[in-house]
Amino acid sequence: MPTPDPYKERDLERLQIFVYLIPVIGFLPALWTLYRQQGSLEQRNASRLVVSLTTAWVLGYLLLGAGAQLAEGTSMASTVSLLILSSLLTSGYFLVNLWLMVRLWQRKSLRLPGMSQLGDRLP
Repeated sequence: MPTPDPYKERDLERLQIFVYLIPVIGFLPALWTLYRQQGSLEQRNASRLVVSLTTAWVLGYLLLGAGAQLAEGTSMASTVSLLILSSLLTSGYFLVNLWLMVRLWQRKSLRLPGMSQLGDRLP
């Protein structure tokens, strides 16, 4: 009888966390994990972090876009600055997710100051 590989399940969990960290797309599997209340503690913590990050990014993106639309009639400089902030926010969101993937690959903690505490308050 073959002995079960103790690392096989851990590798599968890490692969699932990698999927959660895919920008924009990983939000849905992370939300599904939280909704079903399944997965390991590490998966649930990563899911909370991903949901918090994506929600903050979407809200910021929508608010900056709405501000740029409202400022369209006033001056071109304010519209352009809001659109530049929106693009910086999006770039930052993608880079943070990439950085978290590298940390996961290095088997380090996925804690972010501020965002992890906010994510821990999610049900």
